[in-house]
Amino acid sequence: MLAGCTTTPEPQPEEPKAGPVFYPPLPNPPRIQFLTTFSGAADLKPAEKSELATFVLGKETQKDQELTKPYGVALHDGKLYVADTRGNGYAIFDLKENIFRAVGGLKKPINITFDAKGNKYITDTVLDQVIVFDPGDNRIKAFGETGKMKPGDVAILGNKLFVTDLKNHQIQVLDKTSGEFLYAIGSPGSAEGQLIYPTNIAVGPDGNLYVSDTGNFRIEIFSPEGRFIRKLGEIGTALGKFARPKGISVDRDGRIYVVDAAFQNVQIFDSEGKLLMFFAEPGNGPGQLYLPTDIYIDYDNVAYFQPYAEPGFKLEYVILVSNQFGPNKVNVYGFGKMQGMDYQ
Repeated sequence: MLAGCTTTPEPQPEEPKAGPVFYPPLPNPPRIQFLTTFSGAADLKPAEKSELATFVLGKETQKDQELTKPYGVALHDGKLYVADTRGNGYAIFDLKENIFRAVGGLKKPINITFDAKGNKYITDTVLDQVIVFDPGDNRIKAFGETGKMKPGDVAILGNKLFVTDLKNHQIQVLDKTSGEFLYAIGSPGSAEGQLIYPTNIAVGPDGNLYVSDTGNFRIEIFSPEGRFIRKLGEIGTALGKFARPKGISVDRDGRIYVVDAAFQNVQIFDSEGKLLMFFAEPGNGPGQLYLPTDIYIDYDNVAYFQPYAEPGFKLEYVILVSNQFGPNKVNVYGFGKMQGMDYQ
């Protein structure tokens, strides 16, 4: 599974798969099912309307309505948002209305984060800013100056923005309202509490910050005040180790999900850092990954994806994983249990 970790494995040719894709596979009691993928406008259109849509829109127009090189993903109020690094903005898959649209005006958007009011905070590594859009997708403000930082991801806690800074190898903490710099977490280096190219960040149910310390091949955990708590993982090819950790998310039970762009899979750890399982593998087939980046866990929009699940597999939450290359740009997985199976 983890062989050749220091380079990006070539995706394997798609092989026919019979039935649903589960992790672990049947006859084991499955916990995760691959549900579907979103790569463009055509993925939203019901099958019975696809021929009419092709006639009205034209094939070329549909092709133009596709993701090119996505990175960050999020779900909010029945809509899937994708930061498209080559699309100069973010795409919106409206799951309620089956409508696809794009919002431009950016240079190289990387990640997207929502606050409680539905405002979107998008990092742009060319503009060197965190740019804020309101719920109506109007640009309302921007934080940061060219050359001062290179923002990779944003986490929000209270009235603070925690921004991973790829230029200065630390976390910049800003006032959420004014953008004023408050303090920094971490410094360049490989000692505990130091960072090299921190890419992604998440807030756990414990209120702590979980940071993908990509250059040091590990996850580091900090308090919101900046106190180093502990680290998880190290470089290596064995289970539980990393080669290029990027996307990170923490579920409500404290389980930590880490995307590895080199292994091209997702490893799941318990709150103490013990490896529980992994899912996905390199390739272009159902559920497979090709240079994955971000991961997002959502509990509020499960109803939109339950119809994709195998009968009897009850979803508890959904997991989104973005791919920069290949035909499957945003994979959707469901975490749940199969009725009638023993999970003890």
